Amino acid sequence: MIPIKNQYTVIGLMSGTSLDGLDIACCYFEKKNNLWTYAILNKDSIDYKASFKEKLQSTITMTPTALLAFHNQYGSWLGVQVKKFITTHHLQVDFIASHGHTVFHQPEIGLTYQIGSGQHLANTCSQKVICDFRTNDVALGGQGAPLVPIGDQLLFSHYNFCLNLGGISNISFVTNGKRIAYDISPANMALNYICNTIGKIYDKGGEIARTGTLNTALLNTLNGLAYYTLPYPKSLGYEWFIKTMIPIIDTTQDSVENLLHTVVHHIADQITNTIKKTTIKNASLLVTGGGAKNKFLIEILQQKLEGYATVIVPSEDLIDFKEALIFAFMGVLRARNETNCLRSVTGANKNSSSGVIFEPS
Repeated sequence: MIPIKNQYTVIGLMSGTSLDGLDIACCYFEKKNNLWTYAILNKDSIDYKASFKEKLQSTITMTPTALLAFHNQYGSWLGVQVKKFITTHHLQVDFIASHGHTVFHQPEIGLTYQIGSGQHLANTCSQKVICDFRTNDVALGGQGAPLVPIGDQLLFSHYNFCLNLGGISNISFVTNGKRIAYDISPANMALNYICNTIGKIYDKGGEIARTGTLNTALLNTLNGLAYYTLPYPKSLGYEWFIKTMIPIIDTTQDSVENLLHTVVHHIADQITNTIKKTTIKNASLLVTGGGAKNKFLIEILQQKLEGYATVIVPSEDLIDFKEALIFAFMGVLRARNETNCLRSVTGANKNSSSGVIFEPS
């Protein structure tokens, strides 16, 4: 068991769909006068080695036995990274909160699966671990995503909109007195895929995209995808990207510069459409995640949102580690048996305190 108190030091782990590596953040949380405050004490980003990244990419096609074996192996690998991090920074922590790495996310058939065995992680780093935050919400009829909005509600409520530009773009805001959130569109997942065709990992600052010109036919095709007309709650997974978006990109005869330029406009269009559908005017839009460093994307987004919202890009710590921070915070709420999954966001039949606790052996 984890004691209930008003101060916690927790390590949050996040591996996103863009496969750019593991984010580790040691975070401090304190509850005073019924309000939570936070601080990011130490942080690190660990790039995946090429062979390890390829293995993570291949998980979707592994045999069940191979996938379960890698689930355990990845949990042990996470434990090694945590142990090094604790030693390097001389840390004393209450527990580890791990998102894991999403392989399958098909809530419409009741499936979401994140690899990174909590027991292997706990045993390897000799710390208590809370992980598997999505499964319970899906079992309750929810999307199991997005999960970050509980942190937006309790830690970042002074912004009208919280936008994460990771592998997938997702947004969180209050409407009719309730926090809602959903996945908007692929983001870095699509941009990185195009960059990979010319041997680049990503388009730093959006510099390549900036040199391109708009492919109107491609933009119209992407903006016309059926997902964008669906009501929320809704969420996207890598499988959708492979099935729906990659064939469109692959069959478009155009330069990498033009493809990137057009996809940036597509991402910005979908975010803009989302915000314009609300009744919130002169809004503040907090943007975090790797895509917040894509200066070209941020410029295009601000242009399209003129008169509707001001784009706010925070400190680099928050850009890079907001998700790790919030999964650490979700662990705190789980340890206290308090709500960390909102039915208003996921569509589940009730709020829940989700996450499985593992004790080291």
